[in-house]
Amino acid sequence: MFENLVEILKANPRKIVYTEGTDARILESAARLKKDGFLTPVLIGNVDAVKAAAAKGGFDIEGLEIIDPETYPEMDRFVDDFVALRKGKATAEEARAMLLKSNYFGTMLVKEGLADSLLGGATYSTADTVRPALQLVKTRKGANLVSSCFILVRGKEMLAMGDCAINISYEDKKDKEGNVVLTAAQQLAEVAVETAKTAKVFGIDPKVAMLSFSTKGSGKGPGPELVRNATAIVKETHPEIACDGEMQFDAAVSPTVGQLKFPGSTVAGYANTFIFPEIQSGNIGYKIAQRLGGFDAYGPILQGLNAPINDLSRGCNAEEVYQMSIITAALV
Repeated sequence: MFENLVEILKANPRKIVYTEGTDARILESAARLKKDGFLTPVLIGNVDAVKAAAAKGGFDIEGLEIIDPETYPEMDRFVDDFVALRKGKATAEEARAMLLKSNYFGTMLVKEGLADSLLGGATYSTADTVRPALQLVKTRKGANLVSSCFILVRGKEMLAMGDCAINISYEDKKDKEGNVVLTAAQQLAEVAVETAKTAKVFGIDPKVAMLSFSTKGSGKGPGPELVRNATAIVKETHPEIACDGEMQFDAAVSPTVGQLKFPGSTVAGYANTFIFPEIQSGNIGYKIAQRLGGFDAYGPILQGLNAPINDLSRGCNAEEVYQMSIITAALV
């Protein structure tokens, strides 16, 4: 997988912003990328503090760009652009205060076209990485929400799972008058479409299983109905995507069970892209695959934004930072 992504980066020089420039895991990854030469890291933080942390860890970051928001010469322009982007939701004083934080400043570098992608979360929470992205980079045209995908790898086997990190549940979205402007099923269908697109980037030919505790109407209730309706939307709006549901996990992965419970489906029994009905089952599901199934899990990979911005686990190691850097930059 990574060989293909590296080739993409070699052919397309790109910059990635690290919001936590003094973190040892970040510095180790940055030093490794500098040596490899196919992706350019930009470190955010006090220059002396970043260099001291690198020296302490024995990481060679000589020549890499380090940007301190406190002394950035274009900060006034950034503040003006921030205020304009927030459309009255932040004063100039509030914008400056936020931009002095590396998560907001790094995101602004991406928004201004001074970097191609961003990776944060080694010390920031997921919310503190996603919030600046939503406020400044914003969702891509046609996208109604941000979602996430995990890529799971075991030997030559690759799977995609979404959404396991962002959307807690799916509820109808209403305007101030109480009119439904985006149904829960439309949201779940969008997650499925975006996850299928992400899967293709990693060389997976997506066969999308819309998961539930029910298979083809065997169970009743709002859960299966949501998944059933979302499946119908995907089929109608993106007939090119192999997608079926609702189905239980055994029907999704076992050809015998799949064809027994869901006869005639081209997905049942052969799925490699799994869409969960809410975050709880999604988060549990990918961790079971990781811890008991022996899969390596890469993500969460954020979907629906105007630029690649991804979140690290605060428990990550330097190898995971390095791998997520490649994944993030290759998605530009």
